[in-house]
Amino acid sequence: MAHPHSDLIHQFYTAFQQRDARSMAACYSRDAIFTDPAFGTLHGDEIAAMWQMLAERAQDFSLTFDHVKADQRSGSADWVAVYRFSQTGRQVINRVHAEFTFEDGRIATHVDHFDLYRWARQALGLKGVLLGWLPPVQASIRKQARTSLARYREKQQTGADV
Repeated sequence: MAHPHSDLIHQFYTAFQQRDARSMAACYSRDAIFTDPAFGTLHGDEIAAMWQMLAERAQDFSLTFDHVKADQRSGSADWVAVYRFSQTGRQVINRVHAEFTFEDGRIATHVDHFDLYRWARQALGLKGVLLGWLPPVQASIRKQARTSLARYREKQQTGADV
């Protein structure tokens, strides 16, 4: 029988497959922390907004996941997202290893590991191939991701179209 936290991971990624950001957010504790190479570290409501933004903007999106493992304290999964990067129209196949910790039946921490250079090569084309490995370019990618999220949240809060 699977551990309830394994079921929670399955619930999370099944919602992700359906681009159901509200159900994804419900898997997190109120003060959860999320970290990945593109957005850096996000807290609480920022996490829900990120998933909502990504779900709404996803084009030609599909997601698979496997190797789900979990116990009372921690868990992990591997997932692959295939989508068209909205800013360039280029297809991205992002292979991610996720690690989780749990608190009171919810995700307390979620760390996604992926190769940002590999992502940049796919998403940005020649610029990503030539420059995507450079720390200043990767910092620019992170800054752009955070700025995009901040603008999205601001529009959400004011009720403007996103």
